[in-house]
Amino acid sequence: MTIAIDFDGTIVEHAYPEIGRPIPFAIETLLQLQEDGHRLILWTVRSGDLLQEAVDYCAERGLYFFAENENYPGEMDELSADDYPRKLKADLFIDDRNLGGLPDWGVIYNAVKITATGGNVLKTMAMGSVLPKPKKKKRWRR
Repeated sequence: MTIAIDFDGTIVEHAYPEIGRPIPFAIETLLQLQEDGHRLILWTVRSGDLLQEAVDYCAERGLYFFAENENYPGEMDELSADDYPRKLKADLFIDDRNLGGLPDWGVIYNAVKITATGGNVLKTMAMGSVLPKPKKKKRWRR
């Protein structure tokens, strides 16, 4: 699958135009998704030097994207500004601005696995097998 990933608020905490603190397990999960055979595209509002800083940040941690802010490497060079499609052709988008916000990266990984095998994430989540089980509350006894 082709998966588009936002940077600020998704891989790192919001501090734009600076790079925020890393969000726990974001890079590790994305590396695992690549190892599982998924194509990752960095899809961010960043451009120019700010985009390069984000790309370099990820590369320093071993994460290299198939493309950044385009469907495939060199797409921007091949098309005129009038012909450039603003819509990315991705199967999934991972972004902190999702309905419900950014889930835990473990939940994201499980959702991608379910989707990649043709499953229905919402149905599976409704059955409770994607989300972590709630802990039982300990009651104080006299």
